[in-house]
Amino acid sequence: MKETVLHKKHIALDAKMAEFAGYDMPIVYSSITEEHQKVRESCGLFDVSHMGEITIKGDEATQCVDYLFTNDVLSMSGKEVLYGMMCYEDGGVVDDLLVYKFHNKHYLLVVNASNVDKDFEWITKQNTFHCTVTNESNYYSQLALQGPKAEGILQKLTQFDLNLIEFFHFENVLLDNRIYMVSRTGYTGEDGFEIYGTHQEIVALWDKLLDIGNDDILPVGLGARDTLRFEVNLPLYGNELSQSITPLEAGYHFAVKLDAEPFIGRDVLKKQKETKTKRRIVGLELLDKGIIRHGYDVYHEDTLVGFVTTGYKSPSTGKTVALAMVDRPYDKLGTKLEVNVRNKRKKVVVIKKKFYNKNYKK
Repeated sequence: MKETVLHKKHIALDAKMAEFAGYDMPIVYSSITEEHQKVRESCGLFDVSHMGEITIKGDEATQCVDYLFTNDVLSMSGKEVLYGMMCYEDGGVVDDLLVYKFHNKHYLLVVNASNVDKDFEWITKQNTFHCTVTNESNYYSQLALQGPKAEGILQKLTQFDLNLIEFFHFENVLLDNRIYMVSRTGYTGEDGFEIYGTHQEIVALWDKLLDIGNDDILPVGLGARDTLRFEVNLPLYGNELSQSITPLEAGYHFAVKLDAEPFIGRDVLKKQKETKTKRRIVGLELLDKGIIRHGYDVYHEDTLVGFVTTGYKSPSTGKTVALAMVDRPYDKLGTKLEVNVRNKRKKVVVIKKKFYNKNYKK
């Protein structure tokens, strides 16, 4: 199993470790609820060095990325970041990712750890633009500093005014006498930063941030990372998005620019939008006692009408809720359905799928 450069730090902090995407990763240090609330109310530090980084360089790099990516790359300015997907020809999702634009001939794609090899192979296969495609995942490590106090804590390490980094933009910033790439992005619904550096730079920054953050910061594991992204309806590949779930079925229309230049899968998605998807992801609230988990079946009377993609007792609201892929017309707000929980039917109702409001700095 692979280890990130911070593996020894996690062990020293007595984190509960488990395999994720081929890496031995920290799931929780204290409790998922405590770490979750720390991010919502103050600041959390995540080791996300398992994420993949692929660069695309060349005279036609912009055209290449735009052909691969569902969002509008041609409209990007320098040092801007866009979220979107790479799709197969049938509209299924290869991966969801962030695209960082340095300039018209240089892009960085940050992809899911479990999909790095598949993504690299896919990009290379589609590269008819004579671009240089490089998997640089072994050379980058990454931290995520998230929460309302993230900017204040990071500001202590630099004279650069972090307030100048706009939402979904990035800069090279001198932090504690080392240069890092810092973007105002994240996966929690809170303001914060994702920070890229070499392995040794990231080790040094991890220690420094926990030191200067003092009581305002906690290391946060993948357990809370999942509950945080779930509450604000951010997708997890393999749950809300997959080879068999299109971005429109998942409801992420904002990341799919059907009227922009052609991209792989656009024709199928365009038709899907015109004819309306036959199913879509909705929110569910449990009306009975219990917990709803990923993969549980959803019923309307005796008819199987869907499946749960993610389910938790929301740490922020205390309600047991879920995201679920449900066939139309059972997707309407207020529709009463049932979920099969360990061979017992539990009553649920369809609700809005954003369970907690995002607190981005825009």
